[in-house]
Amino acid sequence: MPKVAVHNSKGEQVAELELNSAIFAAPINQAAMHEVVVAYLANQRRGTASTKTRGLVRGGGRKPWRQKGTGRARHGSSRSPIWTGGGVVFGPHPRDYTVRIPKKLRRAALKSALTTKYNNKELIVLDQLTIEEPKTAEIVTLLNNLNIDGKALILTAEAAPTVFKSARNIPTVSTGVVTNINTYQVLNSGALIFTKDAIAKLEEVFA
Repeated sequence: MPKVAVHNSKGEQVAELELNSAIFAAPINQAAMHEVVVAYLANQRRGTASTKTRGLVRGGGRKPWRQKGTGRARHGSSRSPIWTGGGVVFGPHPRDYTVRIPKKLRRAALKSALTTKYNNKELIVLDQLTIEEPKTAEIVTLLNNLNIDGKALILTAEAAPTVFKSARNIPTVSTGVVTNINTYQVLNSGALIFTKDAIAKLEEVFA
């Protein structure tokens, strides 16, 4: 069984916790993680980019000048793609970039990502995280006590508005509820900080 140290908010080790090997010692499936991350990023695209073809640009119905005798090139419309203000030939149009991934593959990728974090010693467990009122300084102090200098993802068992508000002004820190995490968030974070309750909740849902 994989084990991890449990720290308090001062950065001191207060206990040791056994982790579920089905989640934190799972086989690492690189292909699954890649597929899920690519799908996640694709699903973030709004797909609203749009351009007008020559048929959609207003005007241009009248032939600019007669076909012959002017010495100029022949043209049938001032909205031709070769004209300034004309249409766009192969420009983007609204489309849906959604990619659907099977639930089993999503879970396999998430377990692979969590195992990778554990193997890289980037997994940190707190005995508890209590913030009475939103204060960015409290999160900064916590990160300093844990010797974290870089990206961090703080995960709680339930929604914690004070934790979210305290961390939102720090560009390198993000927060979330453990049951809503995805592979991209895990891999994109530097340190992965769980509360002890969040670990229990994660094992209850995913084990």
